[in-house]
Amino acid sequence: MNAISDIMFWISTGLLVPVIVLLILLFFRSLLLVGSFFGQYVSIRKTDKVIREQMETLHVDNVDHLAEKLPEKSNSLVVMFMKRILAEQQNKAQVQRLLANFEIAADKDLAISKTLTKLGPILGLMGTLIPMGPALVGLSTGDIASMAYNMQVAFATTVIGLVAGAIGFLTQQVKQRWYLQDMTNLECLVEVLNEKNEKR
Repeated sequence: MNAISDIMFWISTGLLVPVIVLLILLFFRSLLLVGSFFGQYVSIRKTDKVIREQMETLHVDNVDHLAEKLPEKSNSLVVMFMKRILAEQQNKAQVQRLLANFEIAADKDLAISKTLTKLGPILGLMGTLIPMGPALVGLSTGDIASMAYNMQVAFATTVIGLVAGAIGFLTQQVKQRWYLQDMTNLECLVEVLNEKNEKR
């Protein structure tokens, strides 16, 4: 039994360095996510007002002029797909394919936020529990310096994991609302185009 316990202890101790490296990578990735999220927010602020105004007055008679009123140079995903849908409006199959592609692109953009939300706390918890064993051993042998070092590692990994998870969670919540609104606008545009085609 002692041999099995020793093997498990060595395995868990050996995982500490990979866990810490992954946590550091996740933390830096979360900082990059904050930067890209801010850029996306600025882009949405520029296009949201225009899109909202156009969607509120959108009907069969003016749908053909929508492409002219959309921003010409925009990194917004919804603007890009609106233009593509308007270009393919006669082909129902292509329009449905574009709607599906928008969902895939939105889910791809949300992937990093979802990963941080789940993986950050998991790795943080692993980084907390792994050094607790050596810390307890240090406490039992009276090695307070070893115990203090291991506890410091445990608390630091917890904090880093939670920060990465919090950034992932917050960006995921906001982006999901953005993409839900964008999907609603695209579906409305497709319905208007279908109505226009049926009248012909």
